[in-house]
Amino acid sequence: MYAIIETGGKQYMVREGDVLAVEKLNYPEGEVISFDKVLAVSKEDGNVEFGKPYLENVKVNAKVLEHGKGPKIRVFKYKPKKNYRKRQGHRQPYTKVQIEKIIQ
Repeated sequence: MYAIIETGGKQYMVREGDVLAVEKLNYPEGEVISFDKVLAVSKEDGNVEFGKPYLENVKVNAKVLEHGKGPKIRVFKYKPKKNYRKRQGHRQPYTKVQIEKIIQ
């Protein structure tokens, strides 16, 4: 059984026990959170139910494992023949969550 959830402007296909890194969420580590924006869910008999756009009465519970930052991305801008150079670095923050239960 799996579900497709939306969080942080992205969609994720999740199963119970999956660990995934999503956009940073403002919850402390160890807290159980609930994702209400469920786009689709598969039943145990193999049928898939889709929402318009979200399913009602379906939730996905997850536990916050840790917060962190992704790898550094270097951004370099320049304009030829104009002596313009600009270098920046960026590390995207994330929250690692573990899917505990898909509630239908």
